[in-house]
Amino acid sequence: MTAPLKTMQKKEAIKSYGFIIPAIDIIDGKCVRLTKGDYNLKKIYNEDPLEIAMQFEDTGLKRLHLVDLDGAKAGEVKNWKVLECIAGKTNLVIDFSGGISSQKSAEITFNSGAAFASVGSIAIKDEIAFTSWLLKFGPEKFIIGADVLDEKIVIGGWTEKTPVNVFELIGQYKTKGIKQFFCTDVSKDGMLGGSAISLYKKILNEHPSIDLIASGGVSKIKDIEELREAGCEGVIIGKAIYENIISLNQLKRFC
Repeated sequence: MTAPLKTMQKKEAIKSYGFIIPAIDIIDGKCVRLTKGDYNLKKIYNEDPLEIAMQFEDTGLKRLHLVDLDGAKAGEVKNWKVLECIAGKTNLVIDFSGGISSQKSAEITFNSGAAFASVGSIAIKDEIAFTSWLLKFGPEKFIIGADVLDEKIVIGGWTEKTPVNVFELIGQYKTKGIKQFFCTDVSKDGMLGGSAISLYKKILNEHPSIDLIASGGVSKIKDIEELREAGCEGVIIGKAIYENIISLNQLKRFC
């Protein structure tokens, strides 16, 4: 497959990637999952993230949420080679997050094959700098990752609490042209206890024009159906897949 054709296919996939967005979280180049964002509560699921990504693609899934947890903790992109490998060997439309803290790191992210850069910390800490990125790359290339605890934003790989309200953050960047937002309720992430459906309904009630992607806590097909009915544009699923609570075969109907 030629590079131009592959790029064209990825652009087409962006328009119709389906409802399910599987997640791969990376520490030391390995596929892991955390519980409640705690780096001390990590579990390694696979030494080779590419193998997992190819399984997702073989199932018919078109998009991938790839998280550089080392980068999130360090404040700079660390696992860009994992991104480059997956982007180069699959047709998955990848949104990449973790440590995107400078224009250079955003360039690395896009040059390594990400279709979207998901950011959180920089949007909170330096609005002026991030706005310059939007002007350079275009707001359509970015997703605001709103990691939330008690409706307040947490940043730095969920290690730092802020006083910023999630509804205010979305309103702030919606006016700058950003369409996609994903929201993770940290208290539910990795717990398999159900998603933060009431929070997502509240967000969509206040900001009905955004594309809201739910994340965290999904443990059964009913959770996915409820999120779609609530108006979410997608759902990120991680631990439920890795623990075989939801099979890839079950997810095919949402592709």
